[in-house]
Amino acid sequence: MVDPTAGFHAYFVMAMIVLALVLFANEKLPIASSSLFILVSLTLAFEWFPFSGEHGPLHSYEFLTGFGHRALIAVCALMIAGQGLVRTGALDPVGRVLAHYWSKSPQLVFLLTLVTGALLSAFVNNTPIVILLLPILITISIKTGTSASLLLMPVGFATLMGGMSTTIGTSTNLLVVSFASELGVREFDMFDFFVPAILASSVGILYLWLVVPRIMPHREPLMPTTSARIFTAQLRIREGGAAEGATLAEVIGMTDGQLEVIEILRGKEGVKLTPLPDIKIRMDDVIVVRDTPDNLKKFEALVGARLFSSDKLVDEDHPLRDNDQQIAEVVVVPGSTLDGRTLKEARFTDRYHLLVLALHRANRWRNQPGKRHTDEQKLNSGDVILVQGAKESIRRMKASRNLMVLDASSDLARSNKSYIALGIMLFIIVTAASGLLPIEVSALTGVFLLLLTGCLRWRDATRALSAPVILIIVTSLAMGNALLETGGAAFLANQYVALTHGWSPTAIMSGLMLVMAILTNVVSNNAAAVIGTPIAVSIATQLGLSAEAFVLAVLFGANMSFATPMAYQTNLLVMNAGNYRFYDFVKVGVPLTLLMWIVFTLLLPWLYNF
Repeated sequence: MVDPTAGFHAYFVMAMIVLALVLFANEKLPIASSSLFILVSLTLAFEWFPFSGEHGPLHSYEFLTGFGHRALIAVCALMIAGQGLVRTGALDPVGRVLAHYWSKSPQLVFLLTLVTGALLSAFVNNTPIVILLLPILITISIKTGTSASLLLMPVGFATLMGGMSTTIGTSTNLLVVSFASELGVREFDMFDFFVPAILASSVGILYLWLVVPRIMPHREPLMPTTSARIFTAQLRIREGGAAEGATLAEVIGMTDGQLEVIEILRGKEGVKLTPLPDIKIRMDDVIVVRDTPDNLKKFEALVGARLFSSDKLVDEDHPLRDNDQQIAEVVVVPGSTLDGRTLKEARFTDRYHLLVLALHRANRWRNQPGKRHTDEQKLNSGDVILVQGAKESIRRMKASRNLMVLDASSDLARSNKSYIALGIMLFIIVTAASGLLPIEVSALTGVFLLLLTGCLRWRDATRALSAPVILIIVTSLAMGNALLETGGAAFLANQYVALTHGWSPTAIMSGLMLVMAILTNVVSNNAAAVIGTPIAVSIATQLGLSAEAFVLAVLFGANMSFATPMAYQTNLLVMNAGNYRFYDFVKVGVPLTLLMWIVFTLLLPWLYNF
């Protein structure tokens, strides 16, 4: 039966929500651009076609109030606070302790790692937790001969489950709790749903610990063979060789433009010449070049030169050597200066003094040495870059914490401000949990203290903020408000109640949670949560049941981002680092989602007496 309050505006809002979900599910479209498009469309539509409901006119500017919403302020402040922990290395000791004891009792420490990741994620956004643990787990897998694919996904999922347990665990929780309180639902305190979340997560962790390692396929190590390694060598021009008397441009042309010249040395003193295109190449000139061994030997024959490395002729008995060089995998993490930029725009080679060998995306490596097209590819969170350079250059990059190096063999010195950052984070948690301060106030105060004490710089603070996260939160709040004010939420609730007529309250609530769980694996969990919250409150009101239970059904369902790699940003980090396939997430994540759904279905009615 159609709700009479669902007029043109309600149908328009529902159509915009469907369009938004389609856009958010499209990986090719930037989520920030899709969010802004929906937000602008809503404001323009209600500006040109005014709407007046039970609470008076719905002005277009009301859709923009999300930029000042307390939930968004809290989310942004907590993202910055989490960056403070990362920058000071405050969480590093946890990883070191786990790595130290792994060899003594791997099964027990694996369980401890899952529990630790879940507990930390209850209070800190799980992204820095995953960034902390991934390199450690990969190093452990190499040292013990265990496939990294057996470790990475379970730990990533454990952090997602831990985030369900407190109001500050995820941005989704903050949004649902804040939005529900505006709809008249009693505001949840920090630990109000800790018990059901921990009970369900305990079951989930047992599944990740005991079952997943037995069903997860073993994936090969991500890094390709070292045959693509780049070496710096010297081409010494022979008398009568093709290059003698030719210009440098002509010599490069002999190699089809593949020769990368660093410098030219002339005479016994080795005078350095600028490698200009029109410079004439003479006998005994030394052209310093950089490429793979196969290409260097090919260039040797093409230009009529002899290949030397460290003053030794390169042959079968004396291969190319460069003892100071290392190959490493680095991951683009959320908040990195590379996220959303190209290597060329970020001046990666000049900044880090590292060569890019390949780019890993969508389970395959792109680029071959000598080709530069990866410089123009826009990088995304989760992309893996294979680099080569001096050990000191890789150490400096690791110390910058701008990128995640998938190698934990060398410990970094902790900042002397790490304990201060931990203390400030504890202040945020205690003041918010005790009710001394609202979470948005305590988190903002914490950010101020991090800046005041030098734990963070303003550059670090702004880098922690994510435009896609901010815009999707604002747009989701706008859609949720529009759905509520136009009667769309009541209409959808009526349809759902009619569809589930004759079902028990438990089944109705469980069905809503399952819909949210499915939706969150296809589109943004924040969008799913905010859209689902007013519908949940309307359903509970029509049934005369506790709205809190239905709001929690939405909250828990929207956090079950297990079944697809694009469901949450840490899933993408784990996918690329562990060389997983899409089907691996389905194989492991769908049973986990169903398991959590069943446990919550049993717990929520028991806790709320229906």
